[in-house]
Amino acid sequence: MIYDTLVAVAVGMCAAMVVIVTLIVLLSNGVLDLQGYEQPAELIQASTGYKLLIQVWVGLWVVGFFLWFWKRGGQTLGMRAWRLRIFSTVDAPMTWPRLLIRLVASLGGLGTLLVLFDFKHKQSLQDRMAQTQVLKLTKESNDHKSW
Repeated sequence: MIYDTLVAVAVGMCAAMVVIVTLIVLLSNGVLDLQGYEQPAELIQASTGYKLLIQVWVGLWVVGFFLWFWKRGGQTLGMRAWRLRIFSTVDAPMTWPRLLIRLVASLGGLGTLLVLFDFKHKQSLQDRMAQTQVLKLTKESNDHKSW
């Protein structure tokens, strides 16, 4: 989780940089109105709308990071380092809605704490909700060519 958090923070920082630079360029060149502020940064900091836009943009990129990696190979970069992979517990494909349910049910990592109390199945909340399980792979099956 720590590995993935570091990567997700980096993705979020890059996404924020792109949208903030874009807003500053648009505001500086008069494409968007400065609304009486002298500097674009002042408007962005004072505007609830611009701050909300930045937060939603960053959130979508972070969500996209997890969903894309889970959909493409069943592993994020942090899971790959620890040879963990998501598998379906039912005969249904890993669809985007299922993966979104898994992400929301993780509650920012808190859903994983259920593993400590589920003595029988050792499943997290997100795995129960999305009908998935996380398994440890062998070194051979964790080869990058399987992506």
